[in-house]
Amino acid sequence: MRTLYEYRGNMHMHTVYSDGEATHAEIARAAINAGLDFIIVTDHNVWVDGLEGYYGDAPGQRVLLLVGEEVHDVRRHPQANHLLAYGVERELAHYAQDPQAVIDEVNASEGLSFLAHPVERAAPLFDEEALPWLDWDVEGYTGIELWNYMSEFKSYLPNRLAAVRAALNPDTVISGPFPETLALWDRLLREGKRVKVIGGADAHGTRYSLGPITREIFPYEYLFRCVNTHILTPRQFTGDYEHDKQLVLQALRDGRCFVGYDLPHPTTGFRFTAQGHNFDTVMGGWIRLGHGVTLQIVSPLVADIRLIKDGKLVMQETSSTHRTYIASETGAYRVEIYLNYKGKPRGWIFSNPIFIVP
Repeated sequence: MRTLYEYRGNMHMHTVYSDGEATHAEIARAAINAGLDFIIVTDHNVWVDGLEGYYGDAPGQRVLLLVGEEVHDVRRHPQANHLLAYGVERELAHYAQDPQAVIDEVNASEGLSFLAHPVERAAPLFDEEALPWLDWDVEGYTGIELWNYMSEFKSYLPNRLAAVRAALNPDTVISGPFPETLALWDRLLREGKRVKVIGGADAHGTRYSLGPITREIFPYEYLFRCVNTHILTPRQFTGDYEHDKQLVLQALRDGRCFVGYDLPHPTTGFRFTAQGHNFDTVMGGWIRLGHGVTLQIVSPLVADIRLIKDGKLVMQETSSTHRTYIASETGAYRVEIYLNYKGKPRGWIFSNPIFIVP
């Protein structure tokens, strides 16, 4: 198995150019403090040119900042169909009325498109409506946002008391991607769509008020310590912005990445690989079945490891760091790992699939 290099980033956040509270430089500083290697800013319906590059000076104290866009039709009621576009290098908002047109334009520019928070729940207490993806006849998108931290948090705000408790102790309520999103992803995989997944913060730095109390509940730095996307690259970052940017985008395109909830414990070091006859691959890749394929899972911590094939549990190890499984059937195999944290199991790691083909 060839050497791969791991980098941790966040790919969903907003600045003062849309509905966020911080500048690109301020967000970059928060990312550096949180230990991220890269971030992708995704302001609503605006692509901001001229701000990409490395921020910070000293080695180990800098972050690669890229600029994408979250595209959606502001005239649509109710709101839906938010799409994260990466690597396009041009404005896409004028295509927003037609989701397929947005995806087609992304592909024409050799960019990447991920359906943002495809399953959502409203937070009427704060007048925040649900923003799911509804137009499922679209084709050609790269993947979906499997775990959106703020989207999940909104689902725990049915009343003021619950909202106060959740806001003061968010890590006691955050538990993982919506089960409906996982089921949706498995359905898409069974249909033969090689849909990749990412996770992100959806950070805004917004200040919320409940009666006399006003507080920035989720600072950017805090969210950057929570749900992130870890990528695996065949070459190391060099500090050259263009070189490293292409490594990030290619890893996301190939699905050489996983979603990690880094707050309970860092997820760095997770690996999901496959070995067959004279061939091997990692998550996001494919391998021929032949006489059997050996799947190997490495967890950074003793945890509950689960192997899912086409939406069904085929293997579980409740207290281990390593697990091997001999696959004798074709299908899309992916890994979920759960970690006990603050009194209950939490979703910790969600891999992209390895596809075993005939």
